[in-house]
Amino acid sequence: MSKFHSMAAGDFGFKDILYEKRDQVARITLNRPDVYNSYRTETLRELITAFEDASNDDAVGVIVYTGAGDKAFCTGGDVKEYADLYTKRPRDYWKYMGLFSRYIESILRTGKVTIARINGMAVGGGNESQLACDLAVMADDTYLGQVGTSVGSVAAGGATQWLSITVGDRRAREMLFLNPRVPAQQALEWGLVNRVVPRARLDAELQTLINGCLEKFPECTRYTKAQVNYWKEQSWYSTIGHARDWLSTHFTTVEPYEGMQAFVEKRKVDFAGLRKRAADGGSTEFLWGPYTQRCGACGANGIPEAFTFCGECGVALTSG
Repeated sequence: MSKFHSMAAGDFGFKDILYEKRDQVARITLNRPDVYNSYRTETLRELITAFEDASNDDAVGVIVYTGAGDKAFCTGGDVKEYADLYTKRPRDYWKYMGLFSRYIESILRTGKVTIARINGMAVGGGNESQLACDLAVMADDTYLGQVGTSVGSVAAGGATQWLSITVGDRRAREMLFLNPRVPAQQALEWGLVNRVVPRARLDAELQTLINGCLEKFPECTRYTKAQVNYWKEQSWYSTIGHARDWLSTHFTTVEPYEGMQAFVEKRKVDFAGLRKRAADGGSTEFLWGPYTQRCGACGANGIPEAFTFCGECGVALTSG
């Protein structure tokens, strides 16, 4: 008797995703269309559970991953959650990145063919999510892209690791440094996806891929996936631990603060202002400068360099 019993898809009580299993196919759908299918902390936990269940269910041969609605497949992490929580508690962002790593690895290591059904834009962690899948079919009216260097982050959740082995070094650098939108036809030409079709034919083309995968031996498929994943796993496991620590440390600095606040406030990022501050000898690591001042009145230490009044007692600070 097996110790690995699968559950009925409806028994999990998921809130952020839809989960369905029928006809040898598990379908996992990000169900946050109001925020362009971005994932929050709770979403990642649900996704890990769904991918692990589908992986262990012998009745499942193929896993389809998609997003609800027609605007977005996935746009990565919920920036509002980042701004509200993780810029204030960077040590918790380290924990979040551990969860995100498990999410990506739950896709990589399913032992089943995973197919990304790209029904809308796949941006940031959304593009990294589709890169983690084995195959991808994409609607012809949408696009892919990375945004890390535009929002105060680094796309080290799959993009820095896998883009160069997917599209080549120069194209990878273009996507990572310039953050362009890569339209569907270009994504196909670059090898980012397997099929591009009119939106009306998306599910028909998806079914063709599903049928082709189901008409193969499951254990041979599982081991083929393990072999083909060699370079992806080499680059992933060699870098993700370092990225997790660097990103959580970097969350204490000005760049993510400015990037996240600009997103929340719906304004342009002040890239020029940050560069000018650095060129003029100011601090771009600390929002109000390094913690250099001491209050002569109350003795408070570690007051930011740019403060003119003590935050503890309110007395005016004297320079030097």
